[in-house]
Order: sequence, then structure tokens, then C-alpha cells
Amino acid sequence: MENRSPWPAGRVALVTGGARRVGRAVALALADADMDVALTCRTSGDEAENVVRAIEAKGRRALAIHVDLAEADADEQVERAFRARFDSMAVLVNSASIFAPCAVADVTNEEFDRNLAINARAPLMLIRRFRPLLAAHEVPGRIVNFIDIHVMGQPLGGYVAYNASKAALAEITMTCAMELAPHVTVNAIAPGVVAWAERYTEAERREYLRRVPLGRPGTPEDAARTVMFLVRDASYCTGQVIRLDGGRLLT
Repeated sequence: MENRSPWPAGRVALVTGGARRVGRAVALALADADMDVALTCRTSGDEAENVVRAIEAKGRRALAIHVDLAEADADEQVERAFRARFDSMAVLVNSASIFAPCAVADVTNEEFDRNLAINARAPLMLIRRFRPLLAAHEVPGRIVNFIDIHVMGQPLGGYVAYNASKAALAEITMTCAMELAPHVTVNAIAPGVVAWAERYTEAERREYLRRVPLGRPGTPEDAARTVMFLVRDASYCTGQVIRLDGGRLLT
């Protein structure tokens, strides 16, 4: 990936869920663009430390913040740990997510609240917390939120709490884009499969790919490259959603 950034070397990015899968790929891509990176994780402590070491091997600073984003004060915990190490921020990527089946007939208050807390409330509260740092540079700060193609008119059956929480994050993206302009750009990526959920069977994977015009699943690196487009190149882009689904929403 080309090593290019609109900021001087040493600017800082925060990636939630940065220990595994898409978040890991995003964190490493940002480090390749000469950015220092803080990442959050809940249970993937060893994997988070591996990412930290990989970033440090690139000559950049890195920090792993262990936090449960479902907790009401998670944003405060993240800010406290972040500011103990860094004094600026240029990029915030909200990639942490909970994705668990939850049908209308079975949904509970606890499941619904946890989905909203992790997938919608935490990103919003982190945006609120870090808005002053993101807006403090001559180059506008960048926020990228991960939503889902299934909140764009084709909801995923059996995932009502997840759908609702990601739809909320889509609206949060648009509202923040209006309110934070011109000092911060806020965009979203709506992926299809860019990393298979472990519960998918081979038959389910084949059926999914049958409906993808490009004929393959996406990869975490595909997602990371899309983040880097929004971070590095899309300076006149805010309030937008990029579908990253191989064309599946067309079928």
C-alpha cells in the first residue's frame, strides 16, 4: 500500500476493535501511512499486543486499550488511556462491532441494549469525546464508521438488534457530518462479507457468493484500502456511505 498521508508523520489514529480481522488490517494500513495508532480490544489481548508489536516494527508508536465498549463509561476509559500516551488525533475509525443472531420473536432487552451500546452509542460517544482533537489541525480530521449493507434497504433476517444498531450508526454518521464540518469529515463504509463470520457454514458461504457479482468475498485488506481512501484522498467527501460488497446489493 502506498505510503502517503495528508498529515506530517506522527499523527495519531484510534481504531476500535483493532486487534482482529478488519480492525487489525485498518490499524496496520494506518501505520504504513506513517501514523501512530491506538487500538481498542475487549477480549483479544494477546492479538492486540501482536498488532502493537507489528506497528512498532514499522517505526510507529502504538497503544492497546482494553475496554468493553458496552460499558456506559467506555468512552471515558478510552479517552483517559489515550491521553495518557498521546496529545493529538487525526483519524478515528469505529470498527468494533457485535454481530449475533437475534430474531424478533426472541429478542431481549439485554441483547437489544448491548447491540445499541457497542454498535451505536460507543461510536457516538467516542466522536463526542475526541471531536476537539480531531478538529484541532489545519487538515480536517477524519472519522470512518463501519455500518453494513443490510441497513440500506435489505435487512438481514434474524438480526433485528444488529440491524437497528447499525441503522442508528448510519444516521449518526450523517448527523455528525453536518455538525462537525468543516473541521472534521465523517463517512461510513457499508461492507458485505469482508471477513467471514465463524458461524457461516461452507454451504452458506457458497449461497452468499452466488449473489455477489464479483464472485468472491471481500477481505480485511479491501476494507482497509477503502478506509485509506477516505482518510488520504477523499478531502471533499463527508456524510457519504461507500458500499463494499462486491455488488451484492444489486442482486
